[in-house]
Amino acid sequence: MAQRDESAACLDWPAEFRTGGSLTSPNPTLGEVPMRLTLIAATLATLLGTGLAQAQTAASAPMAAAKAAVVEAASSAKSAVAESAAAVKAAAAAGTSAAASTDAQSGKIAYYGRKFAGRKTASGQRFNPGALTMAHPSLPFGTLVKVTNTKNNRSVVVRVNDRGPTTAGRIGDVSRAAAARLKMLRSGVVEARLEVVGQAATKGMAHRKAKRAAKA
Repeated sequence: MAQRDESAACLDWPAEFRTGGSLTSPNPTLGEVPMRLTLIAATLATLLGTGLAQAQTAASAPMAAAKAAVVEAASSAKSAVAESAAAVKAAAAAGTSAAASTDAQSGKIAYYGRKFAGRKTASGQRFNPGALTMAHPSLPFGTLVKVTNTKNNRSVVVRVNDRGPTTAGRIGDVSRAAAARLKMLRSGVVEARLEVVGQAATKGMAHRKAKRAAKA
């Protein structure tokens, strides 16, 4: 009967297990088995932990990339919204400035003398020195204009019913009644600011509205 090769039947222990002493024996004793099992368990745990960490890293990479893409897209959208809002605000400001420049004027004004009473104006109405009216080069007839004497800050609302003035350097002529409200009868010509405040529906209604505004 052939003799059994005990060395071939023993475990082929890894090199890290052969650290010296009795642990290098191919046939561990009963007392050495627990120590070897502990080393095996520790090695397996290390290998398993490394594998799990690598798997988590590989799995988290696509998630991180997706999250970064979402954050970048949100940032771009926020920037686009902010730029659009700024553009809308700028356009609104430009429109307001344009409207203000169209509806407001500053310059010299004078008033009609009594000699023009009863004469036909460009609108076809007879000039009445006691009415709150004015002549303007371009504003439509019936436009209600707030005229402010910039020297004393007194103002009156008048209705455009004539064209003028014919004298260069002036932006309008007001009636004698309006001039009295502005306290400009003595000076005759003053610096004033004109602001469009409305449009009369009818001649009579515009006249009454101008009177009510002047009393307010």
